[in-house]
Amino acid sequence: MRATRRVRFEWGTRTFLMGIVNVSPDSFAGDGESSAEGALEKARRMVGEGADIIDIGGESTRPGSEPVSADEEMRRVLPVVEALAASSDVPISIDTQKAAVAAAALEAGAQIINDTSALRTDPDMAAVAARADAALVLMHMQGTPRTMQADPA
Repeated sequence: MRATRRVRFEWGTRTFLMGIVNVSPDSFAGDGESSAEGALEKARRMVGEGADIIDIGGESTRPGSEPVSADEEMRRVLPVVEALAASSDVPISIDTQKAAVAAAALEAGAQIINDTSALRTDPDMAAVAARADAALVLMHMQGTPRTMQADPA
């Protein structure tokens, strides 16, 4: 069982759905939104369709993708996090490998950090999660997005 600031999840009682909103031009799924308005509309539609969590990401982790700066990632995601937090009670997850982005998104209304590097990229990420008492999702990735397809095993 895990509680965010707004919702208590009782794992094992049912399947919870996470809606993914990519605010990047080169998203892994090819569905990236180029504007905050488009991303917010997509997030609200997902909530209306039953999403329990909305995960917002501003940096692609598709194979071969290039990293973006923390400032650029924040420029992409913070308006979406702020607007969704102000208009919905759905828990918001920030998909990032950067502690500065996670901290800003938590301040803007996110409650969950989804770190695709499983704390390997930024040594400050665990402390950011602990200070905010945020839920933390640790993803598996071989290497980095740039190298993940080099001789995968």
